[in-house]
Amino acid sequence: MTANNLQSQSLSPRIRFGLGRLGPQSKRVHIQHSSGTVNSYSIRLDTEGRIHVAAPDDTGILYACIDLAQRFERGEILPADFNISRSPTFTLRGPAIGMQKTFILPGRKVYEYPYRPDLFPWFYDRSYWSTYLDSLLKNRFNALFLWAGHPFASLVKLPDYPYAQEVDDETFAKNVEMFHHITAECDRRGIWFVQNFYNILLPEGFAKHHGCDTQLAAPTPEAADYTRKSLAAFVKQYPNVGLMVCLGEALQTLDLQKNWCTDVILAGIKDGMAQAGLTDEPPVVIRTHATNARVIMPAALGVYKNLYTEAKYNGESLTTHEPRGVRQALHRDMSALGSTHLINVHILANLEPFRYGAVRFIKKCMQAARERFGASGLHLYPLAFWSWPDAPDSTSPPLKQTERDWIWFEAWARYAWDPYIDDAEDHAYWIDRLTTVFGTKEAAEHILDALNDAGECAPRILRRYGITEGNRQTMSLGMTLDQLVNPARAKPFPELWESQSPPGERLQEYVERELSGRPHEGETPPQINEEVLRFAAIAVDAIDRAEKHVTKHRAEYERIRNDCRCIEAMSQNYVAKVRAAEYVLRYSHTRQVADLEAALIHLRASLQHFRTLEALTRTTYDFANTMQTSQRRVPVPGGFDGQPANYHWSQLLPIYETELREFEKRVELLQQGHLETDDESAIERLPKKSVRLLSPGVELFEANVGARIWHDRPEKIESIAPELAGLNGIRVNSTTGSEIIEVEAPEPMNILVGYVQSADSQWLRVPDLETDAPAAEFVDVEPVIENAVAIRGLPPVHVHVWRAPAGRSTLDLRTRGGFMILGITSQSAEIKRRDAKRGQSVPSPGTPGEG
Repeated sequence: MTANNLQSQSLSPRIRFGLGRLGPQSKRVHIQHSSGTVNSYSIRLDTEGRIHVAAPDDTGILYACIDLAQRFERGEILPADFNISRSPTFTLRGPAIGMQKTFILPGRKVYEYPYRPDLFPWFYDRSYWSTYLDSLLKNRFNALFLWAGHPFASLVKLPDYPYAQEVDDETFAKNVEMFHHITAECDRRGIWFVQNFYNILLPEGFAKHHGCDTQLAAPTPEAADYTRKSLAAFVKQYPNVGLMVCLGEALQTLDLQKNWCTDVILAGIKDGMAQAGLTDEPPVVIRTHATNARVIMPAALGVYKNLYTEAKYNGESLTTHEPRGVRQALHRDMSALGSTHLINVHILANLEPFRYGAVRFIKKCMQAARERFGASGLHLYPLAFWSWPDAPDSTSPPLKQTERDWIWFEAWARYAWDPYIDDAEDHAYWIDRLTTVFGTKEAAEHILDALNDAGECAPRILRRYGITEGNRQTMSLGMTLDQLVNPARAKPFPELWESQSPPGERLQEYVERELSGRPHEGETPPQINEEVLRFAAIAVDAIDRAEKHVTKHRAEYERIRNDCRCIEAMSQNYVAKVRAAEYVLRYSHTRQVADLEAALIHLRASLQHFRTLEALTRTTYDFANTMQTSQRRVPVPGGFDGQPANYHWSQLLPIYETELREFEKRVELLQQGHLETDDESAIERLPKKSVRLLSPGVELFEANVGARIWHDRPEKIESIAPELAGLNGIRVNSTTGSEIIEVEAPEPMNILVGYVQSADSQWLRVPDLETDAPAAEFVDVEPVIENAVAIRGLPPVHVHVWRAPAGRSTLDLRTRGGFMILGITSQSAEIKRRDAKRGQSVPSPGTPGEG
């Protein structure tokens, strides 16, 4: 096949598109299909000056044409012996875009955003898509993932469920038109377009019509029928669009997820195939998030063969190129299935909001993805996922992420194609790219050094000191002293240090080993402190050295320079506060006031560094994180009722100033000879409130010593925290299971739920925000009062806050297990977080173990 006749019916849209990029040079090109790896290609020049392109598929031929076009644009003259072959290491490579916002829509929940022009104007902009998709092609990305909670109510009509449509008819018509347009433009560029969705999520109109929630923990017949028909209609209407399935976060229990996957999702896709007359199964990606893929995949493969798998690389952060543990085992198990397994570089909660161009670190990560995980695909998030397409910088107009973070996208794409590029060749490539951007080779050398070294700091800080690798922690906003000293209170996620870090010691373990004289193992806090301070200082020095050599894009250079200074101040803040926490932990063993005096010195230093960070970001960044709602918990909650809060360093500064004042008072009292005691005489009872109970089988009771907790068990309260004593509790059965309690409140209330601290399945567990993000809207996963009551024969009981709005609401306890409701109080009442020391004190579930 040759290119001499562009009207030939044998030329596919991809080949036509590629030859079109060559212009007049296309007449020299002769094309043929050959054997080889997907997307690979070869280019050869013969003695008569003809260019021979060979590839096993049309996308490979397209890539060869783009390769040639770039060479011609640079003015390159092909030598007589020109003969190259290129082949990707990872067969599927693509970024993600979120149809998400930084806020929650009024009356809705997380992930619930209809496809509308007022929410996503860029989605309807054809010029945007042309530019963006061209950038993907340039980087040889061959997939694009569009993320949404429930997209079907914006994209398909169902005669049986007319009330499920979430947009007006005019918008619906635009959505259909744009989806077909995007799909066609993707296909021309060799890009597979994939639509993601969560389960079980339902349209608002459907939920109102059927009297159910928009997010279900268990299926109903109506929800199953609607979802299956939605998928069938989607496959029929958009046969070239792939699907990515997240079986959670709302849908609970493995059996329900397995049946939902096989009997609803995959069955619906096969229904759509039959309706569209398709004989080949469309590829479907199944996420391992919020489920057990080892159980799901065999069941799914029993009814559907063309399945891909996906799992997060370092959770929802970037922490290491040495992943291990249970996460490594999961990736290897998925890779062993024989289908394409993707790593998902997800959210990047510890990198927000700064630029990340550490190509050295990224290259090692892609090597790890291949060698440690056996993966064969990359699914890449942008650095500011929830605010796409705008960057978080304070500029007018907003910077676009595709432009600001070009090196982020280009580096992951480059190493997904080949993570084993020779280091010298690789260095020359990035120097050439940065020279093009900033004008001189000297500037490029210094900027590359700065990006590489600055990029070493955040991964180290989070993996040794963080609460979680999930996006409930915004690392650049710092951590409280209590979170460093007592991480168990914040429900830490052990996989952070057991899987997403090299072996090493958490701060608590380090202090215990140090005081007991035991040898240390792996990474230690002093080692990390020294490394991050060194990397940050070298980065700042390098970026300053570049200043006199920058001749182009000076404004962007200054923004990179400010980012390096921000990362240095952030690193200094963490190191100083970690040192303060180390002395507080020593004090818990030694009871020497001198340890707290030393801690105070470092705590003051940490605040000074945070003030520097706040000053550097005050006018340069609109926010630190792009998820600004209640899913964010560390260092402080991100807001409730869909209202963003605590998303900027200026909002955290007063909190850290108060923290220092309170610590100073504590040290001052000890210096004056006042002993720390457990005196509770000054603690006042919380305001007593009541609600109207609308569910049968429950009743109010007064939570005092001697009161029975449950209908069906004899246990009584033997001791109770004074702030809870006398409040109205709600007596329930301990063995009911998935308890649903409907109440009516005259004002917003905090309902104080007691969780028994036991891993026994008879007891309810606190929702896990790593896999159940919507739970953050109604419950605090951090206990407000630890060891709140003593009950003979039971483990300790921690109290957590459930928020009930004014009016009618439902407490959906979601999973099976006993619990107790120990109080009802106003949301305006301040509850001081503390350990009431009732009952035997044992570690909470999730207490850190050895690194």
